[in-house]
Amino acid sequence: VVFGYVQNLERLLLTTSTSAFISQMSSSSLGTVFSMKRTRTVGLSYRMDAAMQLSYWLTNIFIHRSKMPQTTPYSSKFNPSTYSSSHSHRQPVEENYGGLHYRDNKLVSGSLEALIQLLVPTVDYYPDRSYIFTFLLSSRLFLHPFELMSRVCYLCVDHHRVGDPQTDKKRIREIAPKIVQLLTEWTETFPYDFRDERMMRSLKEMTHRLAFGDELSRRAMQRLIQRLLRKLTTLGQYEESLATSSAASTMDRPLALKSKQQLVRREECVLNLCDDPFVFAQQLTHIEMERLSYIGPEEFVQAFAKKRPSDNHKSFFSKRKVSNLEAYVEWFNRLSYLIATEICMPVKKKHRARVLEFFIDVAQECFNIGNFNSLMAIITGMNMNPVSRLKKTWNKVNTDKFDILVHQMDPSSNFYSYRTALRGATQRSSTAHTSQEMIVIPFFSLFIKDIYFLNEGCVNRLPNGHINFEKFWELAKQVSEFLSWRQVICPFERDRKTLQYLISAPVFSEDELQLASYESESPENNLERDTRRSLRSECFFENPCLRH
Repeated sequence: VVFGYVQNLERLLLTTSTSAFISQMSSSSLGTVFSMKRTRTVGLSYRMDAAMQLSYWLTNIFIHRSKMPQTTPYSSKFNPSTYSSSHSHRQPVEENYGGLHYRDNKLVSGSLEALIQLLVPTVDYYPDRSYIFTFLLSSRLFLHPFELMSRVCYLCVDHHRVGDPQTDKKRIREIAPKIVQLLTEWTETFPYDFRDERMMRSLKEMTHRLAFGDELSRRAMQRLIQRLLRKLTTLGQYEESLATSSAASTMDRPLALKSKQQLVRREECVLNLCDDPFVFAQQLTHIEMERLSYIGPEEFVQAFAKKRPSDNHKSFFSKRKVSNLEAYVEWFNRLSYLIATEICMPVKKKHRARVLEFFIDVAQECFNIGNFNSLMAIITGMNMNPVSRLKKTWNKVNTDKFDILVHQMDPSSNFYSYRTALRGATQRSSTAHTSQEMIVIPFFSLFIKDIYFLNEGCVNRLPNGHINFEKFWELAKQVSEFLSWRQVICPFERDRKTLQYLISAPVFSEDELQLASYESESPENNLERDTRRSLRSECFFENPCLRH
């Protein structure tokens, strides 16, 4: 009776839509990783986690389980204390179980085959979500997701076939809910893996196999695939829009002095569009959060993975113009150049000073919001040489506020001031009472740099051939924090004209910025005069219509 009740509880998981991975982790009673508002979706996750845990608890009472220790809860795994035992004076307890090495009951290394086995659910075992996320994130350094999918499908179903149809059907019915749950977490957390048509084919094949033993599981798999296809369609549309806006921006890019004078008189000049720093910062935050939301966690790992010949497989699902991670870095560069362009465009000194003051106020609002990426892009644009050399313009501006912001983003001591501010924003987010307080947008280039040095500073494999899983716990900790920031919905009202301007307004190139700067404030020495003369001749030679 109890075992039947367990099976019914597991089937309950298939009738409720699974929320995003981090939402599930947040709501788990095993430990809170991120504090979030309890939306209806998260509320469903609460019920699912409760059903899952009760199911496992009842199962453990009546079914003998292996003595192999389970991976510890998500919150303890992603706790800094996990990675450093320097404060402990006792001797750590080392244990080995079937190719897996544990230290104080924490998984620290293992063979690839043993780690795959640990991922695979059985009738009386399901891996905790921290392990699922960490292994799916890091495994792509050692084998293609398609290879892992094939291996998991084999171990879940084919490996245990005995040849008797009734016995095989009964076993599939028993394990089907856990297979569906594992694949649900995979498709929701790493949907981009399934742009490979081989992954989709494996997913559909698994649907047919589960249909052999359990109709309810077959329906759940069909719903899973439908949600996945909708997500991939949305991603494709987003990437097409990125490519379109990028092409339009390149075609319309202004050229040299005459373009500068034309742009000043255009209606789309930034102060004509929006003269409220708070609203402008809100629109920047909209763009930042939208672009963050499309970055897959696997992109952080694949950026450092060596390309394999098998990755050349062409399919409908693997078509990508550029990675979303690269597109986000390009947005930072575009914003920096846009800021510099807007400052250098006005012919009159007092107008340039107004633009400078405006962007300083925008930067301050970005800091208050928790949008550190736009803040750094604005500072970078203002510190570019074509802007910083405009001494007469800067003399008309009170720079006290700007100096404070520059100090907050000072790179000295490994960006200590910024990291302190980021921790404060993260803490505010974890105890937030409003959606605005939940916003955390990190300085993205530094975030990538941190992951890069973690990857380069620690080996992937130990001398005994084991995978260094301690490293990947730390990697997963950093990426999971990013996922918690990524899933926040921007609460601000959209200003369509300002958003369109930020995305598509043409910007000066580096040479054009330099020339515009010289035209705004004359060169101060012979070197600058020679540079201006050279830039003028190059621009006019390339564009005869600009010649006087």
